[in-house]
Amino acid sequence: MRRRTSAAAGAVGLTFVQPELFPQESSCHWRIPDGSLNLISNFLPEAVHRSLMDQLTNSIKWEQSRIRIAGKLIHIPRLNAWYGDTNANYRYSGTRFQALPWIDPLIRIKELIEQYSDHNFNSVLANLYRDGQDSVAWHADDEPELGKNPFIASLSLGQVRRFQLRHRFDKSRARIDMDLPDNSLLLMGGSLQHYWMHQIPKTRKPVGPRINLTYRSVEAI
Repeated sequence: MRRRTSAAAGAVGLTFVQPELFPQESSCHWRIPDGSLNLISNFLPEAVHRSLMDQLTNSIKWEQSRIRIAGKLIHIPRLNAWYGDTNANYRYSGTRFQALPWIDPLIRIKELIEQYSDHNFNSVLANLYRDGQDSVAWHADDEPELGKNPFIASLSLGQVRRFQLRHRFDKSRARIDMDLPDNSLLLMGGSLQHYWMHQIPKTRKPVGPRINLTYRSVEAI
């Protein structure tokens, strides 16, 4: 990963100038077959991170989308929103998501992740897990418009939630469980989405809200 020593563009709630953009981060790399998985903690500088949860909660146009499962339309157990470039639209479980125009916080975060990861993105899926009963079921981000071996950057804000992965074909592979803390960035690449599925399970533990921003690059549809 390439780091660039430049100051991020100023924005309301996102203004900072430092000689090093990512001074506090630490990373953990999982050596797994059929994919690449890296977790970076303390990703955003404190000046950016401090008020970001409240800012995104209030500025994102949250909705509770419906998807088709077994022929039935059901509400997903979380709030969500899809933002991106013009024509960066997305299909998931029989539902077509049309990208909303970028808002400033989302595009500034995108620029920071692009500088860190040396990958470009044209869209982001925002999810708001309101409590422990909000979740996302087993799935892989392998839709055709994501292309071959998509690189996906997933930023977590707010409460810690458990993230699980399991191999789609080799049942002898142990499931991977990890906690995604506040201000952590999970980078998924290589062939991971073709060979592994992931989920955020429900929990009975009392937990507060969590926002997840999953940056992607999709082909125009």
